[in-house]
Amino acid sequence: MTGAIRKVTSFSLVVLMLALAAGLVLAQNQSASTTKKININTAPVSELQTLPRIGPKVAQRIVDYRTQNGPFKKIEDIMKVRGIGEKVFNQIKDLITVGEAK
Repeated sequence: MTGAIRKVTSFSLVVLMLALAAGLVLAQNQSASTTKKININTAPVSELQTLPRIGPKVAQRIVDYRTQNGPFKKIEDIMKVRGIGEKVFNQIKDLITVGEAK
């Protein structure tokens, strides 16, 4: 009976490992699809608010800034918007883009 238990335990372990591997693959695919950057030149206020530390007022300032000054040329230009300093920029810099380089 000990051999039968070992076979069941080994089989269970293999099934568990396969399930974990499948879960990791799924998690990687989901994170890759959710890492789409927000284009600060085209995003509406509602989308900008999804960024860390960006509330409705700052999101509106971003839209107002680009309306008055034209599109941001580089992501660092967002620090010209009142309420976005170096700390906030460091939290959002990997989540934003100014669009494709021409």
